[in-house]
Amino acid sequence: MDVLVLPVSRTDAGAEARLRAAIDAHYDVVWRFLRRMGVREAAVEDAAQQVLIVFARRIQSIEVEAERSFLIGTALRVAADHRKQTARQREVSDEQALSGWAANEPHPDDEIDERRARQLLGGILARMPEDLRSVLVMCDLEELTMADAASSLAIAPGTVASRLRRARVLFQEIVHDVRTARAVALQAGGHE
Repeated sequence: MDVLVLPVSRTDAGAEARLRAAIDAHYDVVWRFLRRMGVREAAVEDAAQQVLIVFARRIQSIEVEAERSFLIGTALRVAADHRKQTARQREVSDEQALSGWAANEPHPDDEIDERRARQLLGGILARMPEDLRSVLVMCDLEELTMADAASSLAIAPGTVASRLRRARVLFQEIVHDVRTARAVALQAGGHE
């Protein structure tokens, strides 16, 4: 993983060490969170770098032990910006890049199943409103505490709890709808 590390300050080695420690501890969480919040896979590295740049610029004002919460909150805003940009852009397929990717990618069954599961989860999450999706991803998938999620989102802990309950119910409803649609398609002779 090539992660850009900006020098925080030539005179502040402590801040630079803190930046490196935060990257080491939380980069994977930020990457997954961005992806789950709708950032296209091709753009997720750039989005993660944007999060880290904001973190590096504001490191002096971030409380120690609040790094993960700050990074997730920043990632939420960066993901929203990326989704807006994507909506305005027209996607163009690059056949050569796709064929190069396919030729280099191993295709064992477990990798295919894992990819399908990630795509299914991404599709389900994409059908949820952002306020519910963000709380569900933070608390259930990234295992942040409700207090950390509240801090990241700048909302009351009770609001997080309420949204999380609603998000879990909606998630189950969408899963039920997907299962029902698949069963109907299979009965009609369609494929998965």
